[in-house]
Amino acid sequence: MEPFVTMGLVLKETRYREADRILTILTPKLGVITAMAANSLRLKSKLFSACGLFCYSEFTLVPGRNMYTVREAEVQNIFHGVSSSIEGVSLAMYLTEMAAALSPTGEEAARELRLVLNSLYMISEHRTDLRVIKAVFELRTMSECGFMPQIVCCRDCGTYDEGDAFYLDAQEGHLLCAACAAKAGKNCNLDKAALFALRHICLVEDKKIFAFKISVGSLAKLSAVAENYALTHLDKPLKSYAFLKSVLP
Repeated sequence: MEPFVTMGLVLKETRYREADRILTILTPKLGVITAMAANSLRLKSKLFSACGLFCYSEFTLVPGRNMYTVREAEVQNIFHGVSSSIEGVSLAMYLTEMAAALSPTGEEAARELRLVLNSLYMISEHRTDLRVIKAVFELRTMSECGFMPQIVCCRDCGTYDEGDAFYLDAQEGHLLCAACAAKAGKNCNLDKAALFALRHICLVEDKKIFAFKISVGSLAKLSAVAENYALTHLDKPLKSYAFLKSVLP
């Protein structure tokens, strides 16, 4: 089969035999694919750098029966700053594992790739609190992959922002105002600032998703809701989650 060229981000690398790697790559058109990078662990290999974890590279791939083969690869961005802290590395592993688990295709894959790259950049450049990056990624990735919650108004009475507290049902994906939440026997899990941030993250254009400010108290509420919502809608638990929580509680 004829080789083709695609941009892609390495979400996962698995050592195979002595010097080979099996890569999980997120591409803008094919979505998540698996590719063999033969001899890429040898220091003199032209594939060594471009096939590393969190590398955004231009890949020349040859289709195969079970997976692609990497013929050539050229680095575009490595996100060196991610490895400057154990918290940054663990968060990067968490969000790339989540992207792989969701395995978006078509236009969703292109949007997911932009989101992961944006998040890795924020981690690498230390642009904001890692808890903000985590919450933004969890909410935005679920929204991009077809699980956007209904966040416009209270499901039962239709109020938009009356009062200072709301409840987001992680399982059903709808909002309840404080009064309707009380009637349903639920405790509010969002304050006004956290609700504003939630709406901003899910609805704003890509380049503005991190353009908001939030207090420590409101961030704690947003973080808890975002994590619960994302993990509720995944088919299986993430291996990286336990370690992430041990270093970034």
